[in-house]
Amino acid sequence: MTEDPKAIKILIMNTLAFSLCFAVWMLNGVLVTFLTTNGVYKWSPLEIGVLMAIPVLTGSLIRLPVGIWTDKYGGRIVYFWVLIASAIGLVYLHVAHTYFDFVVASLIFGLSGTAFAVGIAYTSVWFSKKYQGFALGIFGAGNAGSAITLLGAPKLLNYFTANGTYLEGWRWLPIVYAIVIVLMAIAFWFLTEHKLTPHGAGKTFSERMAPLRHMRVWRFGAYYFLVFGGFVGLSQWLVPYYVKGYGASLVFAGALAAIFSFPSGVIRALGGWLSDHFGARRVMYWVLSTIGIFCFLLFFPQMTILSPGNGITASEPGKIISLSGKEMIVENPKSGNKITYKISGQAPAATNMELDTQNGDSHIWPTSTTWQYWTERTVNSNGENAAFKVGDEVKKGELLARGMTQIYFQANIYIFTFFVFVIGIAMGIGKAAVYKYIPDYFPEDVGVVGGMVGVLGGLGGFFTPIIFGWLLQTTGIWTTSWMFFAIFTVICLVWLHLVVQKMMRSEAPFLSRRIENENLTINN
Repeated sequence: MTEDPKAIKILIMNTLAFSLCFAVWMLNGVLVTFLTTNGVYKWSPLEIGVLMAIPVLTGSLIRLPVGIWTDKYGGRIVYFWVLIASAIGLVYLHVAHTYFDFVVASLIFGLSGTAFAVGIAYTSVWFSKKYQGFALGIFGAGNAGSAITLLGAPKLLNYFTANGTYLEGWRWLPIVYAIVIVLMAIAFWFLTEHKLTPHGAGKTFSERMAPLRHMRVWRFGAYYFLVFGGFVGLSQWLVPYYVKGYGASLVFAGALAAIFSFPSGVIRALGGWLSDHFGARRVMYWVLSTIGIFCFLLFFPQMTILSPGNGITASEPGKIISLSGKEMIVENPKSGNKITYKISGQAPAATNMELDTQNGDSHIWPTSTTWQYWTERTVNSNGENAAFKVGDEVKKGELLARGMTQIYFQANIYIFTFFVFVIGIAMGIGKAAVYKYIPDYFPEDVGVVGGMVGVLGGLGGFFTPIIFGWLLQTTGIWTTSWMFFAIFTVICLVWLHLVVQKMMRSEAPFLSRRIENENLTINN
């Protein structure tokens, strides 16, 4: 795979360290949900979103300088100190009591998120361009470390708190994480070797930052804001989504969220291979299209809708001679006709949502219930209404009974999870495709460009939980998160297509015109 046999060892250590760092980075998604669900702290949805986002903020903003330091000093020493700093933040989390304490601890252990910028640059220097896409894809599979937290942290919390009877036991969770991270730092120091990028140590600061003037860096960053930032945001947000939106237990919610995060991380290696063989641009077309379609399918929340249905009107004028709960008989005095009107259906005693909760029913498609009821009529000039009674005169075409239809959409949790799984797969492939672009266009500036793209992607992970929390608090609808993703995906897809069209017109003007006009022919 590469001429240097040490490269495989470095790749393994990089990937392992990144997996553990990513597990730390996602810790608040489970921990904050546990603390608020069990009433240890009473934080609003927006405050919860902020706490989930703060580690991502640190890991995002520091990625650029960390990427520069990796180019200058080498990945071995930078990675070691990132791991140590993360452990310090976890120890502080162990003694946190106030909201401010949680903010500070989250800012510190959020440094674990910078491991990506270190690992990208440190991996790239060990592999030739031919294999960089695949190698970076394998390294990026460390994203699956989020599954470590989603699956393991709820079980550890149950163990340390004696299944919720001793809630202060949660404080042992960050200590366990800190011990593992310190052990990883020691292993990394002794099992890896120092190596710099070509010309890495001799560049000035302005030379290092020069690639950032290219618009394509920011376009790559927009893609990464979606595929990586969206992945990070959802890895944390899906736990409270399942717990509070579907009523799932914390352990079950973590397992369902892992169905999204684990494959999305592992599939990144496949994304690197696809990008090597088919090109990052083609892969991104498929990634963005898939995300857009499945986010649209998730627009519709669990809901019950009441809508006017088919009513009953009088076919002839006359007088009511009989009236019961289900039947009305009207006699036309002129023709002597007696017309019987019957209402159908019965108003449900509870909504379908309440019945599902009681019976454990599961629906894939929307279900509906229709019923009718005798209406009231205006009885005086003051607009007062009264129910029909025997002896009342009715006019032809007068509304006798109203119809109602209750439409219920369960947003089946397993169908929902499958759609989320597909989105996660697309994001995992997209993450590798974005980073395949970088060594192709900026082979000597992977650290700084990868760092900046990582910053923008990490900011996606920072802002998305806050946006989700704000949208939920404003609308009360959980699926607004998917609406946001769908809109942003369309923006990225349009931007990509416009760039491709511009390149076609610039590099192959006649071919571009021929694609748009099939009547054009090539003259030899």
